[in-house]
Amino acid sequence: MAKCLFRRLFCVVLAFFTVIYCDAQQALLLNYDHPAKNWNEALPLGNGRLGAMVFGGVDRDRLQLNEETVWAGEPGNNIPSHVYDSIVQIRKLLFMKRYKAAQDMSNRVFPRNAPSNSNYGMPYQPVGDLFIKYKNLGHYQNYHRALNISDATAQSTFEVSGVHYKREVIASFADNVIIIRLTADKKGALNCELLMESPQLQHKVSTTEKTLVLKGHSGNVDNKKGKVRFTAIVKPVLEGGTLESTDSSLNIQNADAVTVYISIGTNFNNYHDISADPNQRAADYLQRADVKPYKQALAEHKRIYHKYFDRIDFQLETPDTAKAMTDARVKNFDAHYDPSLVALYFQFGRYLLISSSQPGGQPANLQGIWNDKIAPPWDSKYTININTEMNYWPAEVTDLPEMAAPLFSMIKDLSVTGRQSARKMYHARGWNAHHNTDLWRITGPVDGGFYGMWPMGGAWLSTHLWQHFLYSGDTGFLKKNYRILKGAALYFVDALQQEPDHHYLVVAPSMSPEHQYMSGVGLSAGTTMDNQLVFDVFSQVIAASRFLNQDKLFADTLKTLIKRLPPMQVGQYGQLQEWLQDWDKQHDTHRHISHLYGLFPSNQISPYEHPALFAAAKKTLISRGDVSTGWSMGWKVNWWARMKDGNHSWKLILDQLRPAPEVNKGEGGGTYPNLFDAHPPFQIDGNFGCTSGIAEMLLQSQDGALEILPALPDQWQKGSIKGLMGRGGFKVDIEWSKGQVTRLKIQSAIGGNCRLRLPAGLRLRGKEALFEVPANSSNPNPYYKTAAIKKPLISEKAKARELTIPAIPPTKCYDFKTIKGGVYVFYAVENS
Repeated sequence: MAKCLFRRLFCVVLAFFTVIYCDAQQALLLNYDHPAKNWNEALPLGNGRLGAMVFGGVDRDRLQLNEETVWAGEPGNNIPSHVYDSIVQIRKLLFMKRYKAAQDMSNRVFPRNAPSNSNYGMPYQPVGDLFIKYKNLGHYQNYHRALNISDATAQSTFEVSGVHYKREVIASFADNVIIIRLTADKKGALNCELLMESPQLQHKVSTTEKTLVLKGHSGNVDNKKGKVRFTAIVKPVLEGGTLESTDSSLNIQNADAVTVYISIGTNFNNYHDISADPNQRAADYLQRADVKPYKQALAEHKRIYHKYFDRIDFQLETPDTAKAMTDARVKNFDAHYDPSLVALYFQFGRYLLISSSQPGGQPANLQGIWNDKIAPPWDSKYTININTEMNYWPAEVTDLPEMAAPLFSMIKDLSVTGRQSARKMYHARGWNAHHNTDLWRITGPVDGGFYGMWPMGGAWLSTHLWQHFLYSGDTGFLKKNYRILKGAALYFVDALQQEPDHHYLVVAPSMSPEHQYMSGVGLSAGTTMDNQLVFDVFSQVIAASRFLNQDKLFADTLKTLIKRLPPMQVGQYGQLQEWLQDWDKQHDTHRHISHLYGLFPSNQISPYEHPALFAAAKKTLISRGDVSTGWSMGWKVNWWARMKDGNHSWKLILDQLRPAPEVNKGEGGGTYPNLFDAHPPFQIDGNFGCTSGIAEMLLQSQDGALEILPALPDQWQKGSIKGLMGRGGFKVDIEWSKGQVTRLKIQSAIGGNCRLRLPAGLRLRGKEALFEVPANSSNPNPYYKTAAIKKPLISEKAKARELTIPAIPPTKCYDFKTIKGGVYVFYAVENS
């Protein structure tokens, strides 16, 4: 009797957890009831190195293939010769307030189109396509296509004449190949032909007895020859049936099941070495992969992927409308309350980062690793005046720090190639980069004297190294990268110029990225974003010197120089000034709001430290408006979260999660059926920016404390997030109901003081006592230093308008001590 009772109880418990698991799996699916009609409906798979867009066609399936190092061109930088004297003259014109003359000269020295002896960066390019053409299938029904982002698998199923067909695709993290598994529930039912094509001008398709082979090389652009050679090998392994080859295809007949391996190799070793053998590389990957049974390969792939993806669990309310197909959910999102789509979109961003940026490889570019065009929009390069940085905003806070390793490797490369641009163009030590780079790590200006004269790309990238240290506390990492941080600062020690009006030290020439203050003129000196970036670069080296107890003399030099940087300014409309002069237009809706870098991702604009700047930032955000390009709206989610306005962040998410326009250009934003972000066209940075913004709505750690639910929208009444990371190595789990925290769990990876900023009416109880501290007191935890910025200047016109300081929810701060590895759980006290 007892055994029987136990067995029944076990079955009930097992069934309960099976339902929970299935619901969780369902919540992490992108579902469709038809094959992809175009590229923006296809489903992305990737293992960092290899990318595939899976269309899920029935009679003719397509996998569009990428490899992360297939870029046009060859090694070499793009530094223009003999431009230092011209730069000096441009500076003089700027300081003489002859702004149009300065811009005109910049345009002549740095022409809009690349000179014959140089280039403006190389495009990322596709390998080609694998087509699977099925024979004699006829009418199909019960079609379903899905991307499971909890397992990194794509699948399509359908039925023909009572036979159920299934196709599963993975970009294997374990075996470094793409694997397709074709099955049917009737023996001998698989009959298909495998073919390959490539848009590359130079390519050839051939076969052996058992493989299909595509060889080619990348394209020529500007003054560079396409020298990246690639080899793609497709090998089907049959269970039953026969395999025959023609000159350019493989034919499978009457197979019970087929496992297809796609292996791709290139000759790329690093940005200055392309001496590898692509044939041998592809063969080696294939040889290691095709000996494994598919079940083993799938299990090993999932194990590696789960190691990253499972660190975060995010749950919001799931209405019945969430059962609809994903494209319908996007279409109806603003009409049907569906917060679970936001949770899916958040996790989709993490999925894309894991899939497009793996240790040892290249960073995610403008399209991650997914691109079907020889000449993609903006060359699918690394645009480092916002887009590349935005790609990596989710890395630390959503506990994917390993995914930033390729970015750190690129920064290391740029700190070498960037010495050339610093020395030759500006006669400066250290290193710098302008607003674009590529596989070859170029650091010269791109796109001419208007867009290209922004020498701050290296500065912004270097802040990612510092943020990784703040999150991890890894002094070994900091020591290894200190030279790079110092080099970024050393460039400004030499390149800063004294402007004549206030004798501030400023960057000149430069611009506020891609923006202008008069028709056709953007070149300027001392833009607000530049000042903020230099402040951060100097501050991080000063702090790094203190952490490492080294290089005190250089830190003292930076302490002297940092005092001479311009303060931030509140302009005549109550806005945060974008330029050193009060040139802002009151109803400007430009997509770049670069001077709000100080609000996010930096921590220089705080409601607690400088409320006037906080008010000015809000004025600027309201003036610029909400709807813009996808990446711009992604940034705005973060900004409004930093404004403690979750409802406005939610409004931006509503704007972002609406169908992207069919016209593949413009600045309308939106989301494609496969959840890719639209500029339009597709740019992946908006996906990453929105994921980061959602994290910022739930946890912030930049302003002296761990702030819990700082920007929770009214609509998110109930939910939970587990695994978010705060600076200082704190992992945070939050549960809430009726908009209030009910349970808080904090794990401390490195120990030290933990300061919580909580809603004023919330009381928490746990084994560890919480001690209330004054809100403006300094946190003794060294990873929580606030930005010691200059007192801002406020325009007399703005003072006359009586600045309105935004109201934010009242909070209180509490401290408790943690030990390395400690776990601390707190519960809300009822009726508080």
